[in-house]
Amino acid sequence: MSRQDFSRRSAEPELMDDASCDYDTFRACLVDLERVNRLTLAYRPTLGFLDGLWRAGRLPRGRPLRVLDAGSGYGDGLRQVARWARRRGVEVALDGVDLSPWSARAAEAATPPGLPVRWHTADVLQFRPDAPVDVVISALFTHHLPDAALVAFLRWMEATAGLGWCVNDLHRHPLPYHLFAGASRLLRMHRFVQHDGPVSIARGFTAGDWDALLAQAGIPAGAARVAWWMPFRLCVTRLRAG
Repeated sequence: MSRQDFSRRSAEPELMDDASCDYDTFRACLVDLERVNRLTLAYRPTLGFLDGLWRAGRLPRGRPLRVLDAGSGYGDGLRQVARWARRRGVEVALDGVDLSPWSARAAEAATPPGLPVRWHTADVLQFRPDAPVDVVISALFTHHLPDAALVAFLRWMEATAGLGWCVNDLHRHPLPYHLFAGASRLLRMHRFVQHDGPVSIARGFTAGDWDALLAQAGIPAGAARVAWWMPFRLCVTRLRAG
């Protein structure tokens, strides 16, 4: 593996983002990525954000909490949200939006019947929900975007989410980069995952990156919180004043 410059975000493409990727390959990668998410406790920041809303009494009354997952992939994030809602006794309406034509098919096949979730194939920046959205979440999505598109996404979330939003993504750092490269080979993960995992980390963020991106998006200073989560997650949350 060539020497990686961690001083700035990488622009190296990920294999899964290639439009020629077929369904079986795409789904096999997603299965392994869900495995990674479970092993690294990757759902905690998102569920922690929702728990904060629940504890603060900020959830809507008399109707479901409407959650939109941008870049929903295999749907495992929304399945975790559905389980969280069931444990808390919270009624939810969940929508997953992903640009890949294979995502909705794979997510629906992996989702037990009866969960309150819909899958959509669309560019999230062009997606128009059919009802007001309370919370926008995304996990391992923003690192796929170049900075200009990411600024547009931040503005879209600001315009779309009534209560707030949560970005759950990667901290760009040499330690997880090299650890994942070795661990993915040891665990015999899909070859796309072995390639894309380190690339994703190199495309990830530092706190300084997020400060600059939030400023470019016109989000007031201090309105969003950037927090580090073990292991090497860098998450950004925005909660509107109650």
